[in-house]
Amino acid sequence: MKAIFIIFDTLNKRFLEYDWVHAPNFKRLAEKTVVFDNHYVGSLPCMPARRELHTGRYNFLHRSWGSLEPFDDSMPEILKRNGVYSHLVSDHYHYWEDGGGTYHNRYSSWEIVRGHEGDAWKGEVKDPEIPDHLPNMRTGNEHWRQDWVNRKYMRKEEDMPQAKTFKLGLEFLENNHMEDHWLLHLETFDPHEPFYAPQKYKDLYEDDYNGPHFDWPNYSVVTESPEAVEHCRKEYAASVSMCDNYLGKILDFMDKNDMWKDTLLIVTTDHGFLLSEKDWWGKMIQPVYNEIAQIPLFIWDPRSGKRNENRSALVQTTDLAPTILEFFNVKRPKDMQGYVLKEVIDSDVKVRDVALFGIHGAHVNITDGRFVYMRGPVNPTNKPLYNYTLIPTVMRGFIGLNQIKTITLAEPFDFTKGCKTMRFNSRFWINPYIYGSYLFDLLNDPTQEHPIFDAEIEKRMIMSMIKEMKKNDAPIEQYKRLGITIDSEITNKHCVLGEIRAEIKDKIGETEIIWKNKGKSMFYLYLNNIPKPMQDQWVLEFERIIKSKKIFEIDEEVINEAFNSYIPERLKGYFRNIPELVKRKAK
Repeated sequence: MKAIFIIFDTLNKRFLEYDWVHAPNFKRLAEKTVVFDNHYVGSLPCMPARRELHTGRYNFLHRSWGSLEPFDDSMPEILKRNGVYSHLVSDHYHYWEDGGGTYHNRYSSWEIVRGHEGDAWKGEVKDPEIPDHLPNMRTGNEHWRQDWVNRKYMRKEEDMPQAKTFKLGLEFLENNHMEDHWLLHLETFDPHEPFYAPQKYKDLYEDDYNGPHFDWPNYSVVTESPEAVEHCRKEYAASVSMCDNYLGKILDFMDKNDMWKDTLLIVTTDHGFLLSEKDWWGKMIQPVYNEIAQIPLFIWDPRSGKRNENRSALVQTTDLAPTILEFFNVKRPKDMQGYVLKEVIDSDVKVRDVALFGIHGAHVNITDGRFVYMRGPVNPTNKPLYNYTLIPTVMRGFIGLNQIKTITLAEPFDFTKGCKTMRFNSRFWINPYIYGSYLFDLLNDPTQEHPIFDAEIEKRMIMSMIKEMKKNDAPIEQYKRLGITIDSEITNKHCVLGEIRAEIKDKIGETEIIWKNKGKSMFYLYLNNIPKPMQDQWVLEFERIIKSKKIFEIDEEVINEAFNSYIPERLKGYFRNIPELVKRKAK
């Protein structure tokens, strides 16, 4: 038996459904496979999702971005130990950065391709030429600069990372398709931003945009012109079309070499991306809407022979590791909590009632396929919140010294195989408190535009959430952060959908105030996004300002004026879009 496992990064499922997107090979793939209509992420973003692909269990309740842990079960390593050769080919550069680093060595062999995004690849001391561009949150940082250096070395399609990655994948297939007992994990960073694709793919989309360069949107609310938005969506579509072309090469090889008779094929992504839907760009800073959470999944299982069929069963990323192990008749370890999808492929058998998903420190989300409930923190500081790990790295580096100073040893969880872990204070991308909690009815509102308020449904979803969190041995502070109880009855007092924040009395330091409009959300968003050493200073300074001006009714304008006079000039660009974000999106 053989398996090909293909991952595209940041693939928005909707773009495979739009008639205007040129993706004939994804349509061809759907005709050759079972298509899962209700496939959800587990943990976000990149490396948390990949930890789930290895371990078959949620990451986000215990930890943010990071490496595979010494106690983790790794699907490709389990295959290797059981006589199945596993080979990784990837241009996903987070694998070899700090915060990755321990994933690729779990395979029998691996090959990497350099150059995507800000991968520290080509060395040039002289600053690169950067075209006139729309305002970007990354401007001035080394990641932004490095991307423009890297682009100079990939002006021909054959020099681009995706092209090289699939060439190496096809080389592996050419050398090994007659052999047995192997897994090829073939993974490209595309269509992840920046949406940089050869001109021939851009030419598939009529685009008369002539404004500043724009192929790398901010993670923020949409502030660009309609013309710029449409242009960026077409840049993304061009990247999807490039992915489609290289997917076609794998399908061609399987056709030519009659591989469908004995080769499992899985094609999916780690998460989606908001491309102006709901007036948002990106991921990580907003609630995890279905454009991010509900992702494509195609599976061909040669044992069942089912193709050109759809499945409605609720499945997740955590199911892929146990499904691959089962295909090779390898027993899955007890800590792997995902489900084998063999019977779902065969006959759409239900394997789970609900799916839990989220980002560490953000909303904890749950869906039963009909409703999606997004539970935010009840504490405006989004605490308590801790990371549990034995490898203290995060995205592109070590954890901060201030975090290191908070490290204590935590007792083992039920999946750490008797090992204690380091516990330290977590950081988060943006304070989810500002949004409150949401409940959506996907049957009547599939695009999640109109949240509903129903205490009975909310209580039912909370109870399901607690059950799944217990199953995952979630840290006790997660329940406290969310304002739910682990072992007593859920009542109306736990329902938060109708929370009111305006006209509420509170204190800033020792000074009594009244929150007006969205002032409370604005204050805590700023507070939790400035460096930790500045936070106490900011509270003291803000209290001094309002006392000196005798302003005790606090709205967004009061906070913005004070904050802009306080924050250093070097940090102002980072906060540029926050006033608009709060105005349009906060509770």
